[in-house]
Amino acid sequence: MLAHLHHPIAEPFSGGTEMHTSLVVDELVRRGHEVTLFAKGGSRTSGRLVPLVGDDFVFGQMPGPGGDRSGVILDVAVRSALAAIRQDRYDVVLNNSFSALPYTELAAQPMITILHTPPTLEKVLAVITDPAWAPDPVHAFVSVSEVNSASWRRLLAGVRCIPNGIRLDGWSDASRAEPDLAVWAGRITPEKGLHLAIDAVRATDLRLEISGPIADRTYFDTEIVPRLGDRVTHVGHLAHDELARQLGRGAVFVSSSVWAEPFGLTLVEAMSCGTPVAAFATGAAAEIVTPAAGVLARAETPEALAVAIEEARHADRGAVRRRAEDFDAQIMVDRYEELLREVVDRRRVAVPVAGGARE
Repeated sequence: MLAHLHHPIAEPFSGGTEMHTSLVVDELVRRGHEVTLFAKGGSRTSGRLVPLVGDDFVFGQMPGPGGDRSGVILDVAVRSALAAIRQDRYDVVLNNSFSALPYTELAAQPMITILHTPPTLEKVLAVITDPAWAPDPVHAFVSVSEVNSASWRRLLAGVRCIPNGIRLDGWSDASRAEPDLAVWAGRITPEKGLHLAIDAVRATDLRLEISGPIADRTYFDTEIVPRLGDRVTHVGHLAHDELARQLGRGAVFVSSSVWAEPFGLTLVEAMSCGTPVAAFATGAAAEIVTPAAGVLARAETPEALAVAIEEARHADRGAVRRRAEDFDAQIMVDRYEELLREVVDRRRVAVPVAGGARE
């Protein structure tokens, strides 16, 4: 598994991609596979860890004589991983990185690339739109929702959809929901629209509890801090068990993303605790939040979100939990395991080894 290197693969996870990487590696190991994780230092895994950059690496903050060296450092690190992969002759690679290098430098190596972002990665787009490039026959491409898969298929034919999943038992929570509590969780950045969520909750009689890392300090200081207090609190970046308790206490989970969210793991995490969702209908939200699980706002405004909150808070929590069961991590990893076997079986030529050859 080739992880992206911006954040360690360790709790508390910085986002959904980190959690996905950790979950897939651990589940494949549990199923008896030998897995090596190439990742940032400080990562934690049940597989074999190969750190590619130190845990002191901070993207965009690595100054050098010619300016920030983050990109150069990442390219060197990824190239070292690709060299090790070629030398150690892995059966198959799961590419969870944001790098364009595996697209061109792992020819004839069975590989599945998981596209966690919309088609906005400039270096990747430069490769796949180059007329001289074609995907290797032993490479497969997957995205995490139908809407995100469709976006990538405009540029890269054959992208499959394997929806994200979570360990459901890790999110079941027996906490009694507090009828006056709305909850919000995620990275605190402008595209997550937290300021809109606060304004929406203030239009109701609920209080709001916010959790998540402050990923954009300027946004937090200018838009969020002035809105805190008076029934709105930020409780910090919570570990897994703490987050499950928070989500389980909520009468409603508020999702206010204003960009095309490729999936939205926090939606499923809240639903798995039985907490109904009120959300903007952006990105993959409409694929996840069915009428049984919550309510989609009719517009991307605080007023419309407030209406959705009032409607969603009275949903049947048992029905919400049952909808979350469609996103069981076991289903997700079953599908990855099938595709892993498929791309290994596509290998076109025997690979010479001492005393013979193997497929």
